[in-house]
Amino acid sequence: QVQLVESGGGLAQPGGSLRLSCAASGSIFSTSTMYWYRQAPGKERELVAALNTIGVSNYADSVKGRFTISKDNAKNTVYLQMNSLKPEDTAVYYCRALNRRSYWGQGTQVTVSS
Repeated sequence: QVQLVESGGGLAQPGGSLRLSCAASGSIFSTSTMYWYRQAPGKERELVAALNTIGVSNYADSVKGRFTISKDNAKNTVYLQMNSLKPEDTAVYYCRALNRRSYWGQGTQVTVSS
């Protein structure tokens, strides 16, 4: 059973940065497309970033130029570097791995506030 564990969330000021990490219990990154999603209070979960097995990434328009998704297969970890944070980035952030099955992490809270 694959487990994904997010970390790195917390409180940041507007304009600040955070780096989220998602570690997997199994060696799935090399064969999985990896995603970061977020869900703000009262809103639906939305896709933030995706990274496929050949290294092609895609981003939601709202985070383009500010967020970067990357992964380290040797460490079984995917990252989301978030720069120039805005209050509207406040949400619970989830990672997801998709190959033959879909796996989700438990989420990590990101709060952007002065």
